[in-house]
Amino acid sequence: MLRRRRVRLIGLGLLIGGSLLALSGCSQVSYLWQAALGQSELLTRARPLAEVIADPATSAEVRRQLTLVQDVRRYASQVLGLPDNATFTGYSDLKRPYLVWNVFAAPPLSGTLTTYCFPVAGCVPYRGYFSQAAAESEAARLRADGDDVFVGGVSAYSTLGRFADPIPSTLLRSGDATLISTVIHELAHQVVYVQNDTSFNESFAVAVETAGAQRYAAARGLPAPDQTAARTRAAQINDLLLKTRAELSKLYAAALPDAEKLTRKVSILNRARQEYAALRATWNGYSGYDGWFADAPNGLNNALLGSVAAYADHVPAFLALLSRLNGDFPALYAAVRLCGANPEHQRLSCLENIPGR
Repeated sequence: MLRRRRVRLIGLGLLIGGSLLALSGCSQVSYLWQAALGQSELLTRARPLAEVIADPATSAEVRRQLTLVQDVRRYASQVLGLPDNATFTGYSDLKRPYLVWNVFAAPPLSGTLTTYCFPVAGCVPYRGYFSQAAAESEAARLRADGDDVFVGGVSAYSTLGRFADPIPSTLLRSGDATLISTVIHELAHQVVYVQNDTSFNESFAVAVETAGAQRYAAARGLPAPDQTAARTRAAQINDLLLKTRAELSKLYAAALPDAEKLTRKVSILNRARQEYAALRATWNGYSGYDGWFADAPNGLNNALLGSVAAYADHVPAFLALLSRLNGDFPALYAAVRLCGANPEHQRLSCLENIPGR
């Protein structure tokens, strides 16, 4: 389930520096250089959590949130079987609203996102920029080429354990539920990461965060995450967007002239906006998803729908497998590693065919 503005980037990190000379094209080198500088800033600003928590200058709220991070990390390693390493043992105050801005693109009559390949992260369906202006500039270029484009702010990402990823201040803006889930999600990426398969990787991590956050909440006497108003809204939006994407995919595959497809695409998107308006009317004034459904360049389009699908398509399969394994997280990890070693087109069926206990 994708929460608002909770799109993640697998960090390219400083390892790309040694790969720059092997690449051709000034634009690619420029892009990778800004990624290296952004990663470097994140790391050099980091201070140990214990130091920040003990600092009298730290606000009471930041101290409380970072203490929560420490507790979630302990729980994740001791109960969920996730790595206990240097990840999220530091804190970086970045003094900006988002850590990075991801740019997704797709052709006007296709739900398939444009893929970009990098030295460390492999191939992923987005480009991440540490400057909003740079992200918007790239988005404008892609739109001028005729693509559907979506730019989303990112509060945190993972370098898959290659670096001691600190908690960025941008993540503290999202509330406790997101903080808990993100810590679990990013640690899950270190357990299983299949090169060049974003949907498999993200669906796995979302399933682990979903079940793991529920278990953590129960252990700590917190409200169940799936019963909060925010999670209910997110689930409703997720269902609506995936349904809309399925309708469009059927349209794009039809034997129709492109002009007619474009006309019908507009009708499908307008119907989705109407359904959103009906949902929004039940939310007591909450308007956080308005931008996603706006009739605007960064609103409802193939790129936005593709970005949602990349994080949600296979989540039910992973959760069903965890259930068949009686909630045994380490057994889940072993099974997912096994399936991840298969060719991409066999991975989902592998998950579905693993017997329960």
